[in-house]
Amino acid sequence: MGKSRKTRKIVEKRFAKMKKMLSLSDPRIKDAQRAPPRKKKSEDPYKVKVQDVPQISSALFFQYNTQLGPPYHILIDTNFINFSIKNRLDVIQNMMDCLYAKCIPYITDCVLAELEKLGQKYKVALRIIKDPRFERISCMHKGTYADDCLVQRVTQHKCYIVATNDRDLKRRIRKIPGVPIMYVSQHRYTIERMPDAYGVPKI
Repeated sequence: MGKSRKTRKIVEKRFAKMKKMLSLSDPRIKDAQRAPPRKKKSEDPYKVKVQDVPQISSALFFQYNTQLGPPYHILIDTNFINFSIKNRLDVIQNMMDCLYAKCIPYITDCVLAELEKLGQKYKVALRIIKDPRFERISCMHKGTYADDCLVQRVTQHKCYIVATNDRDLKRRIRKIPGVPIMYVSQHRYTIERMPDAYGVPKI
């Protein structure tokens, strides 16, 4: 017996041909056994269409967020601290210079965990955020991904300003109405989407 015929027999044994099953809608099946054809439900033109629209926070009045006011509560992201260190900026002092009011910086558990994961390079950043002037917020969620945590927090509570230089996080926060974003630009802090009601200059 040739080698090629031998291998073909082994292959045929291993991969036996499966019997093809006919679907219930196949025209070759008898009418009694055949599945009924799917009919599209005709829509009632007079029925009121209900759409699920997310409720906008009652704090938003026209373009202003009434929950924002001095002292400002600022949620800080990991890279904001790193950018501040690179540009040699004092975090609290420059926040006050930017907003002309008292600022309370907040650090979440996941931001702290992210900085601890980054290792020895970022020990200066860790020392800065362990300052007693920085408030700690405990996180109840699993994992240490700070972006999701910050987005969820500002969606629920409109009293925060988010300090970040992360493009993706900025894009996500811009979709949430009434949440200003602080970032480092040209060796100083800049804020966008801040209501005019509190005398903050347009930059």
